[in-house]
Amino acid sequence: MSEKVLKLTIPKGSLQEDITLFFERAGLKLKSVSKRDYRPSVGDPEIYIKLLRPQEIPNYLIGEDQFDLGISGIDWVKETKAEVEVLLDLEIGAVSIVLCVPNNWENILSLDDILRKFADNKKALRISTEYLTLSVNYLIENKTYKDLYGDIAPLVITPWKTWGENENVKIFLSFGATEAKPPEEVDVIIDNTSTGTTIKANNLKIIEIIDTSTAVLIANKNALKDEWKKEKIKDILVLLKGVIEAKKKLHIFMNVKEDKLNEVILKLPALKRPTVSKLAGTDGWYAINTIIKKEEFLGLIPVLRKYAQGLVVHEPRQILPLEELQ
Repeated sequence: MSEKVLKLTIPKGSLQEDITLFFERAGLKLKSVSKRDYRPSVGDPEIYIKLLRPQEIPNYLIGEDQFDLGISGIDWVKETKAEVEVLLDLEIGAVSIVLCVPNNWENILSLDDILRKFADNKKALRISTEYLTLSVNYLIENKTYKDLYGDIAPLVITPWKTWGENENVKIFLSFGATEAKPPEEVDVIIDNTSTGTTIKANNLKIIEIIDTSTAVLIANKNALKDEWKKEKIKDILVLLKGVIEAKKKLHIFMNVKEDKLNEVILKLPALKRPTVSKLAGTDGWYAINTIIKKEEFLGLIPVLRKYAQGLVVHEPRQILPLEELQ
């Protein structure tokens, strides 16, 4: 192992495949000894990697002798209230945090409806979730909850600790398979979902979207104070940011006659200015290559069809914003 090492933790589980593909595009191919290996490598002796559950990662980036860099969902950064530095939204692993009720609950369309229903029936509302902080805040900020219970916090129940005073609304910590809990163990759930398929398969329906989340690159604030680690983090950051930028861009090549050159250049969007060079062995022909936004491509077709000879389109693997991270 190198004398200087940056400790990076990435998520095990549903995000793992997305992160693995993302890292490969960034030139950081993760190599594992086996499927059960929790310590993959990327061929850089200065980077140590360990797989952890995304729920745990933010808290392992606090203080000395902890991880320097990590990837987790922004939902878990918020949930844990971890004092970390969010460096980059990777724009992958998108999920929604949702409130779900049984399919057969008719005329229940919101949290307000649920709270009124259980209050009217003088029955305690039971909620299962992994998101204790989010759920408590979601409830106490609700107008109907305030009207019914004032400032009394809901009762939160975990195997090791119970807090809150409102026994009419109980939040149970879930350790997974949250969608399987209703209707026997609890009444409703607050969970994350990317497609909603598992929720539907368990005879539940989404009635409110509470928040959304994507995977983010986060840093230990102590690591950013160390000059070597700070520079190493910049190296990784530029590689990852290059993948995000590349997904939004196209690299296009075309040949244009000299008398049409200026007209094409004026109508051609580019990140900066297109590269123009005279074609060898031809009379009055030029080659143009440039980077454009994907969203602009279809609008360019009428112009290019009229003035250019042929068109080659590439999806770049990376576009590194080197000048941004000097």
